Amino acid sequence: MPYNKLNISGAKSDVLSWVNHGLDHLEESMLRNVSRLPCLYKHVALMPDAHLGKGSMVGSVIATKDAVIPATVGVDIGCGMMAVKTPFKSGILDRKMAGFRHEIERAIPVGFNAYKESVDEASRWDGWETFDDLHDGVQDRKRKAMVQLGTLGGGNHFIEVCLDTEDNVWLMLHSGSRNIGKELAERHIATAKSLHRLNELPSPDLAYFIHGTDEFKAYWHDLEWAQKYAMKNREIMMTRLIRSFNRMFGSELDIGPKTKGQRPKADVVVNCHHNYVAIEEHFGEDVYVTRKGAINAEEGRYGIIPGSMGAKSFIIKGLGNPQSFNSCSHGAGRKMSRTKAKAKYTIDDLQKQTAGVECRKDKGVVDEIPGAYKDIEEVMRAQNDLVEIVAELKQVICVKG
Repeated sequence: MPYNKLNISGAKSDVLSWVNHGLDHLEESMLRNVSRLPCLYKHVALMPDAHLGKGSMVGSVIATKDAVIPATVGVDIGCGMMAVKTPFKSGILDRKMAGFRHEIERAIPVGFNAYKESVDEASRWDGWETFDDLHDGVQDRKRKAMVQLGTLGGGNHFIEVCLDTEDNVWLMLHSGSRNIGKELAERHIATAKSLHRLNELPSPDLAYFIHGTDEFKAYWHDLEWAQKYAMKNREIMMTRLIRSFNRMFGSELDIGPKTKGQRPKADVVVNCHHNYVAIEEHFGEDVYVTRKGAINAEEGRYGIIPGSMGAKSFIIKGLGNPQSFNSCSHGAGRKMSRTKAKAKYTIDDLQKQTAGVECRKDKGVVDEIPGAYKDIEEVMRAQNDLVEIVAELKQVICVKG
């Protein structure tokens, strides 16, 4: 559907929305605040999965000129998705799905857990060479960051095995920069707030750094580091997931570069952030684009839009819509808080809504029930001018953080 230009009382810049329903007063207030920022460039783009966040809507794309807003990036810097299309059909999974789920849980720590020692190439990652340049407040966190590299985390992070409509097996996961990203974000958010008279900002959570200042340089350095950590985190987990897959099914799946004229055995590999900042050119100017729960959908770029466990997910190619700053949604988006979901739904509801999916079905994940999320197919219809669907996936195994 085409976007709507929202009529929000008191807004100083346009809000272009792909949301196909009305917004409540809290959501409008959040958008109004962002629209009044002096550093905002052009307009706010609101993706169809948008919902309330901290300072700004999750599912919003905010371009700024000569400034970045750390709370708008959020505390899970670099959170995103990785997916691999395998050359195998669903038959390979027969009678082994429960065993494979437990194998994944043994191979990759979930929730607050970490490895006892850093794994695979984690200790050799070149990011450790600049760890000493990060914020002083995280200098005692290096070992924790090292043993968490290659781990899932909690909340809505997950590892999934999916089937597409042609019966191909896909491996997919969702995670970010773990505790080190959170620690860096919280310290820089506090610094940003200390630089402003908070009563002069539309919201204290919109305190920003100005390009050229020492505070901006420090945040940008740590932001880029955390985004690279998040990307590497997903790569290590995917390597271990593929290793588990090979061990379980006797295959030789590989996502490495082609060698000696041979093609990689994985047909498609996608790794994309959906909580990050990048310098991009839009409308003829270089600007800082913050995608808070949105992905880069420039023309021809692959991306991943997951649904909740038990719902569909989509592999897409961007159409490069300039009004969205070449962006699209990052998922279905919550339609109710975790607290409300726990109050409304039972374990019975969870079992019904995840029928056919090999996953946890206990009270610890009731807040992640599909019913707590928007309808992913409605979200996809609302952004058919932003993306082209390449593959439609259905989860058959889901490991939750």
